[in-house]
Amino acid sequence: MDITCYSCSKETDFPEGKLGRLDSCDHCNAYLHCCMMCSFYDKSSYNECKEPMADRITEKEKSNYCDYFKVNTGVSANNEKDDLLAKANSLFKN
Repeated sequence: MDITCYSCSKETDFPEGKLGRLDSCDHCNAYLHCCMMCSFYDKSSYNECKEPMADRITEKEKSNYCDYFKVNTGVSANNEKDDLLAKANSLFKN
């Protein structure tokens, strides 16, 4: 399974279901089992997590023991910024 790192936006290959708590990106060494790589991560949600039963984790970039972690294979460091810029440009378009 190809995983796109939240930190450097480069792809790292891991066997399906084999992402461990301390696994890191081959390119930048950022932890991959962290909130920033989870499909439940949402900056606009309470505790920045869409899973209501998950414990609060304050350091979103650090490795954690969250039982609800589900890797988001489409994460990209620049996607959020680009999406917001595109929305703002379309709002003020003539």
